[in-house]
Amino acid sequence: QVQLVESGGGLVQPRGSLRLSCSASGFTFRSFAMTWVRQAPGKGLEGVSDIESDGGTKSYTDSVKGRFTISKDNAKDTLYLQSNSLKPEDTTMYYCARPRYGNIGYGRMNQFDYRGQGIQVTVSS
Repeated sequence: QVQLVESGGGLVQPRGSLRLSCSASGFTFRSFAMTWVRQAPGKGLEGVSDIESDGGTKSYTDSVKGRFTISKDNAKDTLYLQSNSLKPEDTTMYYCARPRYGNIGYGRMNQFDYRGQGIQVTVSS
């Protein structure tokens, strides 16, 4: 069965860095676009970043551009999100998700086949 397991979150001071990882299994990872999303309590899903199946084309929401970098290691079936210059407003749960049909366009409409259990990121002094 498909599994997406996030790791690497935690508590970090403002302007600090974290690298989130998402280990994928149960499907042919290299064939699928992937997405990082986040969700604050009581709010909807917010797309953070996505990446095409081959790790080429990447996109970011405006609030993280220049600070976050998404990457995909198809040899290790792992998705990453390097998060630098973190701000208190980045505090929330982060999820990796597989867009429906592996199509990045569906991910941008918050339509996913699978999503991990999430990892908490807290930015605070």
